[in-house]
Amino acid sequence: MVIEYELQAECGGARAGLLRTPHGTFKTPMFMPVGTQATVKTLTPEELYDMGAQVILSNTYHLFLRPGEDLVREAGGLHRFMNWKRAVLTDSGGFQVFSLGRMRRITEEGVTFRSHIDGSEKFLSPEVSMTVQMALNADIAMTFDECIPYPSDYEYTRLSTERTSRWARRCLDSHRSDTQGLFGIVQGGMYKDLRKKSAADLVAMNFEGYGIGGLSVGESKDIMYDILDGTVPYLPREKARYLMGVGTPDCLIEGVARGIDMFDCVFPTRVARNGMAMTGTGRVNVRNAGYARDFGPLEESCGCYTCRNYTRAYIRHLFKAEELLAYRLVSIHNLYFLLNFMRRMRESVLNGTFAAFRENFWSRYRDS
Repeated sequence: MVIEYELQAECGGARAGLLRTPHGTFKTPMFMPVGTQATVKTLTPEELYDMGAQVILSNTYHLFLRPGEDLVREAGGLHRFMNWKRAVLTDSGGFQVFSLGRMRRITEEGVTFRSHIDGSEKFLSPEVSMTVQMALNADIAMTFDECIPYPSDYEYTRLSTERTSRWARRCLDSHRSDTQGLFGIVQGGMYKDLRKKSAADLVAMNFEGYGIGGLSVGESKDIMYDILDGTVPYLPREKARYLMGVGTPDCLIEGVARGIDMFDCVFPTRVARNGMAMTGTGRVNVRNAGYARDFGPLEESCGCYTCRNYTRAYIRHLFKAEELLAYRLVSIHNLYFLLNFMRRMRESVLNGTFAAFRENFWSRYRDS
């Protein structure tokens, strides 16, 4: 196994562990910043190291289209191309392809789609996705799956889930790398029996870890938590569990409570570009007029570079003046906030106080 997971402690359903990769050993539970196109938007690798980022995610679909996997291979792989010295996970491209809607056509062989860049016809299959991800040479690759829309009826979900399992087998058969691990992705929509069957199919293939896909796609958070409750128990205790595309504090803490080890999401940098700062009590829209003369930091207790050096009033001014520094400063804060949040959660699992940590979080946090 290229990727190994070591369980260190449990507190209720929450877990703390170590994820061993070719580029180091990293602490879980973890949040992985998203570097869609081989960059976490507006931040340098050095800034990410300073705030404690361990693993970052890059996007197979986008890098397949531009600059192309051959160029990245020629550069020495993603790590050298983007000058990132810690671990990288690449998704399979499935989510992005299936979000194209009528711009794509699904068959058993794979998916034919139109590039969002120039409209040219492209094709992704389990084998192509593996070829691309091996060329990118991330530490962790993901199997090619279908992420179905919400809501979807039972019959379509059943057929899609069965196809995802067949595609997972094809990914496993075509993946050949001594330096890259491969995670399977559990699907099944909002149907617990299909989730259980998907998990059983994938566990039988003995992947190095397991993603849970097809959640946070429009369903309520209560439904998402219920589906997690009906999925996680069927995943191996000794393998890493990765909830894909989730990155708000409330979902992170509830995911950890249910035994999830890894998370990723574009949310912290995407909302930062709209002036939304994440805090322990909820979101702060620093563009609001009420902050025009607020000379305090984005969050009083925060130790990030932004909060140590800049005020809400100044950051609001940057947004109003459409200065690019505004996006950087709030992105730095939001990623620091989430990474620190995960560190504190891990500590609470290790010292047996996760339940109190969770209760204290919910006593203070408001979603909007």
